[in-house]
Amino acid sequence: MTRVRWLQAMAVIGATALLMASSCSWRLGSPIPDGVPPPPGDAVPQIDIYASGRPADQLHEWAAERAPALRIPVTALEAYGYAARVADVVNPDCHLAWTTLAGIGQVESHHGTYRGSTIAVNGDISPPIRGVLLDGTDGNLEILDEDSVSHDPAVENKGDEPYARAMGPMQFIPETWSLYGVDANNDGVVSADNIDDAALSAAGYLCWRGKDLSTPRGWMAALRAYNHSDQYARNVRDWATAYAGGHTL
Repeated sequence: MTRVRWLQAMAVIGATALLMASSCSWRLGSPIPDGVPPPPGDAVPQIDIYASGRPADQLHEWAAERAPALRIPVTALEAYGYAARVADVVNPDCHLAWTTLAGIGQVESHHGTYRGSTIAVNGDISPPIRGVLLDGTDGNLEILDEDSVSHDPAVENKGDEPYARAMGPMQFIPETWSLYGVDANNDGVVSADNIDDAALSAAGYLCWRGKDLSTPRGWMAALRAYNHSDQYARNVRDWATAYAGGHTL
């Protein structure tokens, strides 16, 4: 999906969010933890979200000032800030904070640096990050990936193919990525292995599933859709709260 199409979809989501929220019969499976939603952190400067090139570059000064204390790569922090700014402009009722995206990025992949991966200036992650094989063993879900979209390039034996792996710094499964993936850095490629694309795609998914992330119920709905684990949500909450305070855990 192109960035323009994603923005158009987000506008529709924003217009229907209240209707969907009121008609939804979703229920939490357990009590809402304390401290959710986490604080939004420092405000992201206003930028031109439709800028050519890599729009997240506009946030370099903002990110570079905060990245050392947060121990987040500057490029990743730019991506989180840009995704939150886009969500704020296109779907202001969502109230998605960059701290939540950063919390997810930390829990999922240490902001794209898991096992020595690095982030290029355009946001590409190398080598690509892949999760465990989702073949139904060891307590994992069984999720098929018959097109091998999520195949781990580091695994020479492709015998694990038709099963999926979570992909990239935000750990999307192939089916979810096919629905929400977007080109956020204008390079013409929609890649789960690019921090810009992954962060903006995560923003769209979280806003769709949570509707209003400024409420405890909305935030938990979004996080439980992303990963159906209360402990996962608490981990993201803790990291997001720390980032909002200008430090790490």
